[in-house]
Amino acid sequence: MNKIVLFLKKNKLTILGAVVGALGGYLYFYFVGCSSGSCAITSKPLNSTLYGAIMGALLFNMFKKKTEKKNSEPMN
Repeated sequence: MNKIVLFLKKNKLTILGAVVGALGGYLYFYFVGCSSGSCAITSKPLNSTLYGAIMGALLFNMFKKKTEKKNSEPMN
């Protein structure tokens, strides 16, 4: 249980981005969509939702703070 909570705390911004992107992708399919059915991403709601989730996770991940690891061994 502790590992799950630590993982969620460490990646909360990326997970939030995936959720927001998935919602945006589905809304794009619902309101805009593809009338001919030949569009690769917007022809099916699953494709739009997954694409939006990936793009949202990548976008929100850009704003994560970088943590600097301290090396315990000195450089020679």
